[in-house]
Amino acid sequence: MHKAGFVNIVGNPNVGKSTLMNALVGERISIATFKAQTTRHRIMGIYNTDDMQIVFSDTPGVLKPTYKLQESMLNFSTSALTDADVLLYVTDVVETPDKHNDFVEKVSRMEVPVLLLVNKIDLSNQEKLVELVEAWKELLPNAEIIPISAATKFNVDYVMKRIKELLPDSPPDFDKVQTKIKCNATEYIDSLDLNEETKQELKRHYDIPWTMVDSGGIKLGLDLHFEQEGTNYNCDFKSGFSSNEKGNTNRLLLVASIYNFLGEIEKTILFVRQPENANNHYLQTLKNSPYWDVYCANDSYAAMKNFTGFDMRKWLDENADWKNDISEEFREHLQRNDLLKYLTW
Repeated sequence: MHKAGFVNIVGNPNVGKSTLMNALVGERISIATFKAQTTRHRIMGIYNTDDMQIVFSDTPGVLKPTYKLQESMLNFSTSALTDADVLLYVTDVVETPDKHNDFVEKVSRMEVPVLLLVNKIDLSNQEKLVELVEAWKELLPNAEIIPISAATKFNVDYVMKRIKELLPDSPPDFDKVQTKIKCNATEYIDSLDLNEETKQELKRHYDIPWTMVDSGGIKLGLDLHFEQEGTNYNCDFKSGFSSNEKGNTNRLLLVASIYNFLGEIEKTILFVRQPENANNHYLQTLKNSPYWDVYCANDSYAAMKNFTGFDMRKWLDENADWKNDISEEFREHLQRNDLLKYLTW
């Protein structure tokens, strides 16, 4: 299963946060210096592999603000606690654990995994390190404590290993997938034994469908995704195909072809509310394509039960009474506009 997520790096000034991110990402994109508070904004670094996408965020150091700019910088660090999938709290062997109790208290209440990284262990000894680890365990009992040296890259590989294990299953960012596809096509065109003018013309024509994709704003991350027995399932839902659905059909075909490009373990499923015979030919276009497994009406519920073990259709029949659970005025409005059927997915 592909994994993706946000890993935010927080901690006090000058504990080595930027050095750590540079070591994790593999490029020197953060400012690393002995002067405290050099990083003034959240800096993003992206780590990409075929089965992984990690967005690292290096924040300004935690400090009690004494002027407006420092207050803004602290806000960046605090906001990093709200949008992380994994939090790296970086400290070192010099500072005491109680330096910023208020911030540590916020970290202790986080529900996402927290890796507490004790940096610069090459400047300490075993006895002091053990005492420091025990003190941090008291303050952050749910955090996983890992001694590291970002400068010498000691244990940095292990930190990356734990990040990969803790990240949620998630599809890759579509912009990255799009870039990869474009690069592959461009490299192939460049490899052809053609003159430069012809190559540029091929690239221009190749860019046309991507312009259409960009205008449609396709977001693969908004689909429903789950993994079962080594296969990644990507789901979409439609009420039905009763009008001119050419645009939606083309979008769905393009989305499924992108997933197909990602590998053989990617499957795309379409659940349609209407019975199959109530839909027009656009549904058959998708059903006859090599990309989509299509389920309609009660077949959709049967497929959901097969995947999850939960009988959604039975539960709805026993617990939901849509027609009587809404106001009479709203029900009449739905009836007048032939919309009442949409309550019974």
